[in-house]
Amino acid sequence: MKNKARWRIPGFAWEYMTGGIGLEENVRRNTGDLQQIQFMPRYLSEAQQPDISTSVFGQKFDAPFGVAPVGLAGLQWPGCEPPIAKAARQHNILHMLSTHATQSLEKMKAHSGPVGWFQLYPPKDAAMETDMIERAKRAGYEGLVVTVDIPGVTRRDKDIRNGLSVPPNFDARTVYHAAMRPHWLLRLAKHGIPHFENLTPYAPKGATTKELYDFLGSVLSNHITSDRFKQIRDQWPGKLIVKGVLDPEEAAAYMALGADGIVVSNHGARQLDAAPSSVSMLPLVRKRLGPDALVIVDGGVRSGLDIARMIALGADYVLLGRPFIFSVAAIGDEGPSHLMDVLKAELRGTMWQLGCQKLGDLHKFLHQPEKAANA
Repeated sequence: MKNKARWRIPGFAWEYMTGGIGLEENVRRNTGDLQQIQFMPRYLSEAQQPDISTSVFGQKFDAPFGVAPVGLAGLQWPGCEPPIAKAARQHNILHMLSTHATQSLEKMKAHSGPVGWFQLYPPKDAAMETDMIERAKRAGYEGLVVTVDIPGVTRRDKDIRNGLSVPPNFDARTVYHAAMRPHWLLRLAKHGIPHFENLTPYAPKGATTKELYDFLGSVLSNHITSDRFKQIRDQWPGKLIVKGVLDPEEAAAYMALGADGIVVSNHGARQLDAAPSSVSMLPLVRKRLGPDALVIVDGGVRSGLDIARMIALGADYVLLGRPFIFSVAAIGDEGPSHLMDVLKAELRGTMWQLGCQKLGDLHKFLHQPEKAANA
């Protein structure tokens, strides 16, 4: 699926979606560390049909994985956001919409329905922040996911080289990339030039493309202070989740400030190349927060087996981002539903092979070769 998508998405969009920052060592760590996690199957078992359903804040979901917020998704594959949200609703799995989506939060809530949460990048302007939170309330979102790991604009060499912008700046390089991908061009013609629809209402009226892009880069907040977080907590009546936490003590601090849950994440390895992988920090965050806190995770997950690994290490719920873009680009609008079917089948197959009937028992099947050798 990824390979087919590669030949349909223009180079400038592909490198943005799949790349990281710096030497991209952290991209490799996210997937590499996850692949090191082993299970010990047990075949003398009473386990029957595995149950992969789960609950988050009392809401039942059919599987323990969902859609991570993905910025610029409509540039990576035009029109991809509605079919992903519709598939999440159909499969009854969690869907998180990015502030930097190319469809508005109001439009997208109509597609995601009761499984939709909204992810907020807190802007510098307090009035803008208040208005976005009010819009999320009016649209009916019950979960607000505050992302804290982008205190400022980072330098990504590939994006600079490719002249990436939204709306896209069609210079000679990007035109060449697009011309080599006719499927992408047809989608662009059908769905139109992508914009940050959640943010354009706040942009200066009559702004040029460059002025609009500069504005969007300027609205990012600095680090979220304790007082700032408390203000967001006071404004939001629903469940408040903090995304972008790796340090266990910081996770505990956010919970003490009123967060209802934590997403362990290094932002897809796109912010700091020297950061640890999500999977390496997940067990430490779980240990620090205890068994009752909601702990969600993303980073490097590509299969149902990877989902099982994350749950075994302490996650209540697992998010995937890039694979859902791959699925639409490779297969079409039915791609996300197909991928969700595949992930469910892989997760059930993993649990069946292990002899594990419940998600909560997956940790019992973890295998640590070093400890086994020294036993």
